[in-house]
Amino acid sequence: MTRLSIVLFSFLSFQAFSQGTNELRNQLQQIISTKSVTVGISMKGIENKDTLSINGNLKMPMMSVFKFHIALAVLHKVDEGKLNLTQEIFIKKKDLKEDTWSPMKEDYPEGNVSLTLDKILRYTVSHSDNNGCDILINLVGGTKYIQKFINEHGIKDFVIKMNEDQMKAWKNLYVNTTTPLATTELLEKFFKGEILKEETTKYLYQIMVETSRGLTWMKAGLPENTELAHRTGISGTNDANLRVAMNDVGIVKLPNGKHFILSVYLKDITEKREDTEKIIADVTKAVWNYFNN
Repeated sequence: MTRLSIVLFSFLSFQAFSQGTNELRNQLQQIISTKSVTVGISMKGIENKDTLSINGNLKMPMMSVFKFHIALAVLHKVDEGKLNLTQEIFIKKKDLKEDTWSPMKEDYPEGNVSLTLDKILRYTVSHSDNNGCDILINLVGGTKYIQKFINEHGIKDFVIKMNEDQMKAWKNLYVNTTTPLATTELLEKFFKGEILKEETTKYLYQIMVETSRGLTWMKAGLPENTELAHRTGISGTNDANLRVAMNDVGIVKLPNGKHFILSVYLKDITEKREDTEKIIADVTKAVWNYFNN
């Protein structure tokens, strides 16, 4: 191939890429333009590097998405040998708070039980257990340690000050924040093994694949049985029917074996829950079609 042919091929490839991302951006804008919600989106192809963002630098409340960040900090201590997945942790009855989402409390209503770190991580990451989350935060030394750990890996747009119990207060729901672009960057670093060792990377990826949300949110926008390693986050609503946030972030495996990252954050929502879930599903479907085609 001559140099002129190479230059022409590169130009046409860039032109096709630009046209494709512009079409996708238009599709996403159509999905979100009429909704009563603030939307932040970031996507990136891990292997082909295609990127697109809408409000990518907007600070968004994380809700339970921060359980991914917490799990990274816990597993870093496993990598250091300071913690072990098989070690048992004694859960007191007072550790299992009332009036919060906690499959752990449903399984052990009286507490006073020893559970392995592995089991607590699975409760927290796969089933979004709020009591498990706070147990893990305490285990690593509090939110300041997690803040420092994430910052040290180059993620600056990230704030964690509140645990799940503190987020029962409405005003505290807006405190823990990050941006769609920062989330995508962190997910890519995680996937490439730049944060944890190979074994703990595979472990966390798998329990994120096992995240339970049925066929809703991102999963609803993907073909059945698509591999999705993700973490969701949602708040309740107040008396004015305002929902602080509904989020879904994750890594999707394509049929060709490649992957893309998608971070979708919605905040200050007055849409019905099912309509809000459909926003995430429709965004995911559009991005899937872009990368799959």
